[in-house]
Amino acid sequence: MNRIQALFARKPQGILSLYFCAGHPTLDSTAPIIRTLASGGIDMIEIGIPFSDPMADGPVIQDAATKALRNGMTLKRLFAQLEDIRHDVDIPLILMGYLNPIMQFGFEAFCQRCRQVGIDGVIIPDLPFADYLHDYKPIADAYDLRIIMLITPETTDERIRFIDEHTNGFIYMVSSAATTGAQREFDARKQAYFTHVSDLHLRNPRMIGFGISNHQTLASAQQNAAGAIIGSKFVALLDQYHDPHIALARLREVLSEQP
Repeated sequence: MNRIQALFARKPQGILSLYFCAGHPTLDSTAPIIRTLASGGIDMIEIGIPFSDPMADGPVIQDAATKALRNGMTLKRLFAQLEDIRHDVDIPLILMGYLNPIMQFGFEAFCQRCRQVGIDGVIIPDLPFADYLHDYKPIADAYDLRIIMLITPETTDERIRFIDEHTNGFIYMVSSAATTGAQREFDARKQAYFTHVSDLHLRNPRMIGFGISNHQTLASAQQNAAGAIIGSKFVALLDQYHDPHIALARLREVLSEQP
């Protein structure tokens, strides 16, 4: 069983996934960050592939990607850094990146390397779903790689059900149509969106991301889905402290603080 599906089978609620950008804050920090998060009780990790035009990302992640590229991070170098990660890390690892660098690498070569280093899934925000079904899904399936699709409050019920039918792993519920970034709370409109999607009784579990940065947003996400994905807040803490142990400890403090 793919590690992503095994995680949701073992822990259907309360999952916490963290995102960081490979090559940030330093070129060689990727593997140490992964090991720190895995040993620190994080359930799943999203590793960002830095790109010069990250259209779905807010300023914090854009800045991290810019710094990572300046540090010399490339997809080839990232795979080299992940070569031995499965010797001591068992949790699901997901790569998140845009289509351009993946296509430059070659999609099948990319999937092959993902399989070799132990990557379980990939999120490609700018991959059209029709292209995924026709051109990419058969290749990804051959390497036991889950392509995770995003939905937003603007996604129709028909399309959500279609995505649910043709994917495996989980569905990434974007909390709003805006870019990534911290929010103080999820308003009534977002809460209604979470409830509505829950009432669709989808086959795949759901994870909520974008805007989760404190106790309120984390609790709301974990009450309305299998779990939460935190990106910008953790990336900002990494940028501030340059130490994943301190950044994770500080994140846990922030998430536990009651209003």
